[in-house]
Amino acid sequence: MGELHHKSTDGAPARYADTEICMRNPARVLIVDDNPDLVATLEGVLTPHGCEVRTASRGDEALAIARAHGFELALVDVKLPDTTGTELIQPLREIGGGEIVLITGNATVDVALAALRQGAFAFVLKSFRPEELISTVKQAVTKVRLKKSREELMRKYRALAELTDVLVVALDANNRVVLFNRKSAEVVGIEAEAARGRDFLESWIPESDRPRLREVIDDARGCGSTREVETTFVERPSVAPGRRIRWHFSPARESGGRAHDVIFALGIDVTEKRALEKRATDAEAISAMGSLALNLAHEIRNPLNAAVLQLHLMKRDIDKAGIEGERRASMHRRIDVVESEVGRLSRLLTEFLELARPRQIAREPVHVGRLVDEVLELERGAAEARSIKIVKEIGSDGFVAFGDAEKLKQVVLNVIVNAIEAMKEGGTLTARSSVDGSQLVLEISDSGPGIDPDVIGNVFDPFFTTKEAGTGLGLAIVRKIVEQHGGTVSIDSERGVGTRVQVRVPSGRPAVVVTT
Repeated sequence: MGELHHKSTDGAPARYADTEICMRNPARVLIVDDNPDLVATLEGVLTPHGCEVRTASRGDEALAIARAHGFELALVDVKLPDTTGTELIQPLREIGGGEIVLITGNATVDVALAALRQGAFAFVLKSFRPEELISTVKQAVTKVRLKKSREELMRKYRALAELTDVLVVALDANNRVVLFNRKSAEVVGIEAEAARGRDFLESWIPESDRPRLREVIDDARGCGSTREVETTFVERPSVAPGRRIRWHFSPARESGGRAHDVIFALGIDVTEKRALEKRATDAEAISAMGSLALNLAHEIRNPLNAAVLQLHLMKRDIDKAGIEGERRASMHRRIDVVESEVGRLSRLLTEFLELARPRQIAREPVHVGRLVDEVLELERGAAEARSIKIVKEIGSDGFVAFGDAEKLKQVVLNVIVNAIEAMKEGGTLTARSSVDGSQLVLEISDSGPGIDPDVIGNVFDPFFTTKEAGTGLGLAIVRKIVEQHGGTVSIDSERGVGTRVQVRVPSGRPAVVVTT
């Protein structure tokens, strides 16, 4: 056995001020060795330096002590009567919760590597000096206490996070989730435990928001200060529009001020706030448009009507002039093009007026099935021309809405026309209705290409369109009419699958269906 010199010249225990193990609470050390002389020597070195020592001579005895009392560091001999120190590493760590330092007098490289692979903190020879042992013990105990301090900090944050309505997410050094509070899980519709270990950016942040968010997280880690950014937060970034969240990122810190690898994100849901701001802007714009439209409508309609009349007269003059053949057909085609464009301009003006001009709506029962049938019959030719199959799943008891029949018909018409125009290569258009409490729910879905997630949040904005010849007023009018009825309209879309528009308006009594 190697000598461990631990006495001073005057016989008192030596003190190593620069390697003091613990200034406050005693460090709990377990010595596992069947050599009583070495055990006594180790205990004599460690006890004066703030260590509370327990000893065991066998592996099963060590496990029993670890189970009963735990430890922060176990000094374990490689060779024991009933096992080896290497085989004891894993069970001791799991039971006692501390670090393991193996001790031997005859170590090989293979044994040392095996010990480190099993999770040993260090591997030392019995010929070490007392100050070297104390330094190793101090490092191991410091590591254990820092880990426990971090875990305790996380528990406190977790308890607080679960009680708040603010989104709280904690990320590790690789931006993987280590904490996902109840509110965060509620927003994206998953269990909180299912979020642990997932990449935060890849899982819930749309691709367009990721570069900016990654930059803010890196800055918060690097500078150690709080940074803010607003992003969309959603379970399926490539499909759904999600919620708008204002994030505040800041690194967790130890009591000494050193930053942890963990970074906390506190999120405030600003979806409704942004929607209200946008609605206020839209209302202001529509109000300005209304005044302009009412003043100009008469002046615009007069020349449009005159232009249509002159085109009809021009056609008649061509026929009377006796122009025949391809030349006559070519002139008629050009006139038809002009008529079509004038008609489109007239429809644009009508839609513009409809959006800008307030009008009181009627309040009466509206038979939804009949209304949908009228619109589908009106658009059947357009659907057949594109090989579109129409599926109608309207409630058999004759659901009715309570509102303005003409206005609601315009809602259904605009939505169905959009669905048909989306399916250029054919597909299926489905109309279904149901009652949800005091609301009638009408859904129009198509199997078209779907809408890009980056723009789906803008589809109800006036003049926003993805069509080459679209006015961008159809869905804006839909939203206005539905809101006039005290209802809501929403849209869900998935690329390559299709789009579903859901309209909710107050329901009336079930219509009485008379059969003969």
